Amino acid sequence: MKTTEPIEPTGSARSTDPGEPDNPGDPGDPPGPVDSGPAEPEGAAARPDRGYQLPTPQDAAWSVDSRRASRISRLLLLGILAIQGGLSLRMHGRAFEDEALYIAAGHLELHHLLHGAPIPSDFNGFFSGYPLLYPVLAGAVDSFAGLTGVRLVSLAMMLGTTGLLFGMTRRMFNDRAALGAAALFSVVQSTIFLGYFATFDAAALFLLAVAAWTVVRTTGKHPATILLAVVPAVLAMAVKYAAGLFLPTLLVLAVLSGARFTRHQALARGLCFGLGTGTVLGVVAYFSGAISGLSQTTTARAHGTSSPLSLFELSGQWGGLVFLTAVGGAIAYVRRSRMGEMPWSPNDTPGRVRRILLGVTLCGSALLAPAYQSYLQTDTSLFKHVGFGLFFAAPMAGLGLSRLVGPHFRQPQLGIMLYVLVLVLGMVQAHHEFTPPDSTRMAEEVQRLTVPNGHYLAEEYEIPAYYLRRTTSWDQWQSTFAIDYVGKDHKHHYGNDGFSTAVKDGYFNVIVLTGNVTPDADAAVTEALQGSSAYRLVATLPFHTQYGDSTYRIWTRQ
Repeated sequence: MKTTEPIEPTGSARSTDPGEPDNPGDPGDPPGPVDSGPAEPEGAAARPDRGYQLPTPQDAAWSVDSRRASRISRLLLLGILAIQGGLSLRMHGRAFEDEALYIAAGHLELHHLLHGAPIPSDFNGFFSGYPLLYPVLAGAVDSFAGLTGVRLVSLAMMLGTTGLLFGMTRRMFNDRAALGAAALFSVVQSTIFLGYFATFDAAALFLLAVAAWTVVRTTGKHPATILLAVVPAVLAMAVKYAAGLFLPTLLVLAVLSGARFTRHQALARGLCFGLGTGTVLGVVAYFSGAISGLSQTTTARAHGTSSPLSLFELSGQWGGLVFLTAVGGAIAYVRRSRMGEMPWSPNDTPGRVRRILLGVTLCGSALLAPAYQSYLQTDTSLFKHVGFGLFFAAPMAGLGLSRLVGPHFRQPQLGIMLYVLVLVLGMVQAHHEFTPPDSTRMAEEVQRLTVPNGHYLAEEYEIPAYYLRRTTSWDQWQSTFAIDYVGKDHKHHYGNDGFSTAVKDGYFNVIVLTGNVTPDADAAVTEALQGSSAYRLVATLPFHTQYGDSTYRIWTRQ
């Protein structure tokens, strides 16, 4: 290792006495101390002051793995996970409609599997995931740990997702990029929200993370080992059909991660993954009958009225900062594969074309969910789906953060500023979205009014049906979305006419309305109630959600 030459002090000089040898250190000279001689005479030409010289950096950097760097990075990862867990756990509240639906469905599916009880509803027809997977898990956990236990399962899965992201990025780039990716992804609003949200989103994202990590981890091994990623990839799509949107990303990643060795190996990996995934998906769809649910909830979903511009604007608010960081990281990666902290390290980095393709694939994945929902013109669950794309863009975002800080941590303040901005935005946005209705008093009031074999009409009926599942059955509840009511005239009545006729006939024992979800049906029911002497209003209970203030209005049959 080269070291800097010592700088000779300018305040002393060799003796100018003519009687002293020119080289006092010559072996022929008699031993003894060497006199430095008197100071230079005043007026003599002063030697130039070379000043302070920066020493040569030590042969160590984050660009190459080492045991010390690995230990430090893992300790920092634990800190990142602790912050992520704390941000998710700070949110609390009663069950959301979706949480209540999937957990209640899980209980019904479990009763059917264990005791042969009939299932009162065709969940496979309108669930956006296979009902025998996540709902069954949620119902089982809820049986002994309640809603909090199911939410903690989601937290464990989201923490695992961040850990897998770290491991994947570390193998693709280095420890610094991996820490940056984990740090940024852990504090975006989707990650914080899904970490305490008891639906299939966290499970699907975790399985996608397992598949992506496996794709990268099997790089350099036999092409057939890529088949290990097929099972979690297919499970991710089965748990949540929308996760299938990111299967092409895994396919391209399988090819690009193998391209650093040989072109034949890269193509073989892609072929194995594509054929394996397609075969398993076909077999599962054929035997499970999930095609109808996939069509109704995902591929052939009814179009909404949201404009594409507004959807991309919302996506930018939720993940734009991380996406721009990923784009910056991809550009920097294309221009220069290394930061140059260790120029002597082996030049085994991928070529420019592969770097371009990798950057486009990972960054482009962040646009898949906004683009597809722009096609459907709906913002339903977009704030959650944005997080799926950000997971794949996060490795490039971590690389961008690493390049922003620079080699040898020259500009750490820039990285800290970026992290804090993403953190603050994530906290505020997640808190805004995680505002479930306070249904405590409503559930207590309805509980008091229930009767054996009664009939109950409720907007967002899943919430009271979940909390009152021990005293009422699922098929006793009627939603305000649609109805097929056979009246006292023995005729079928549908839609608003069905609701009005049922109220006039006194069919429902309890009616709970808010006016938020189905305003047309609510108006029809309210008008029928005003003209009926069979019901009386017993409670008006205000509550607040992310959409504003509202009120539970509860009627009971007299």
